[in-house]
Amino acid sequence: MKKYSILFVCMGNICRSPTAHGVFRQKVIAHGLVARVSVDSAGTHNYHPGSPPDARSQTHASRRGYDLSDLRARRVKDDDFICHDLILVMDMDNLTAMQSECPPEQLHKVRLLTEFCRLGNRHGVPDPYYGAANGFEAVLDLIEDACEGLILHLKHQGNTASRPADMTVRPDQS
Repeated sequence: MKKYSILFVCMGNICRSPTAHGVFRQKVIAHGLVARVSVDSAGTHNYHPGSPPDARSQTHASRRGYDLSDLRARRVKDDDFICHDLILVMDMDNLTAMQSECPPEQLHKVRLLTEFCRLGNRHGVPDPYYGAANGFEAVLDLIEDACEGLILHLKHQGNTASRPADMTVRPDQS
């Protein structure tokens, strides 16, 4: 059975998208979905190829029980649009960048991660890179909420591997 594949995307793939990758990976394990769902992350830019996540992202994630140490930055590749079933970006800039690169027949896969937030209408996950520690905590709060909403959405959809077209339904319509 083919796994349902989700790609998280931010600009440099060292703060937000690896955080989402690590948080969602842990939730997939906790909810018993490892056999059905795979997780990856990438950046719209190739600023930090092969680098681990930002030390601050790792520290804040670790405090909440998420290990990001095995993740490495990479840029989005052309085949990511084909091999992933859902591509979740962190903000409107990333959304615009991904939509401009995406083949038209795959555009339905590219969405904001915050569409899955349960605690309010969010317009994106802010970039904490140039800010203070509380920015990394705010990023984790948003990502944890969105990832929990995404898990609920996946469970609501049933067999994710055999029904990828169903995943194009907006969370508020499920």
